[in-house]
Amino acid sequence: MLTNSRDNDATTSPDLVELDAQAVRLSLALAETISPGDLDKPTPCVGWTVHGLLAHMAAENDGFAAAYDGDADPAPWKWAPQAADPVATYQRSAERVLTAFATRDLQRMMPMVTFGPDVTIPAEQAISMHLIDYVVHSWDLARSLEQPLTVDGPLLDKAWEVARMVPEDGAARTDPGAPFGPRVSWPDEPTLDGLVAYLGRSPSWPAATG
Repeated sequence: MLTNSRDNDATTSPDLVELDAQAVRLSLALAETISPGDLDKPTPCVGWTVHGLLAHMAAENDGFAAAYDGDADPAPWKWAPQAADPVATYQRSAERVLTAFATRDLQRMMPMVTFGPDVTIPAEQAISMHLIDYVVHSWDLARSLEQPLTVDGPLLDKAWEVARMVPEDGAARTDPGAPFGPRVSWPDEPTLDGLVAYLGRSPSWPAATG
C-alpha cells in the first residue's frame, strides 16, 4: 500500500483524475486489440495469462468504483476468470470506474476491503494507487501482445511520483500477492522502462525475468 498521501502532496494534483483516465484508456486501447488466440499468452505477471490479467484488471476497476461509491462489500473485487467475453467485461469495468471517479471528490473516504475489513483511505490516495496499477498493467498487456506503448509527459511524471511512495522493501514487495516485486536492476532513469523496473518488472521481458 502507498504511504499516506496526507504526508506527501504528490497525489493532490487537480489533474489526478484525468491522468488516471489516461492510464485506463491506454489499457482499453490495448484490450480492444485482443483476439481469442491471445488470451492464453503469458504476461509479465507471473502465473497470469492475458485472460487472467484482464480478469484481475476488471475486478480492480469494479472494486475501486464500488469503494468510491462507499460500498464495503468485497464481492466487486472478486475475479471472474472464466468470463465468456473478457474484453467486453473489461470494457464495462473501465466505463464504471471512469464514471465513478469523474465526480472528482478526492477527499471522500473509500472503504478498501481488499486491504482489510476496516481500512479506509482518501479517494486521492486510492485513485493514485489505481493510476500506477493501470500504467503498469498497460505495460504488461503491451508486452504480452507485442504492441507498442507510449507513456510520457504528465502521466509518466505522475506515475513516477506515485511509484516513489511505494516502500522499497517489506510487504508491498515481498508478500504473496504483493502488487509489486523487488526492484529490478536497470538504469535509474525517468522512463517507462525505468518505472516498471523500479516496481519489480523486467523491462527485457520475456527475454529476462530480472
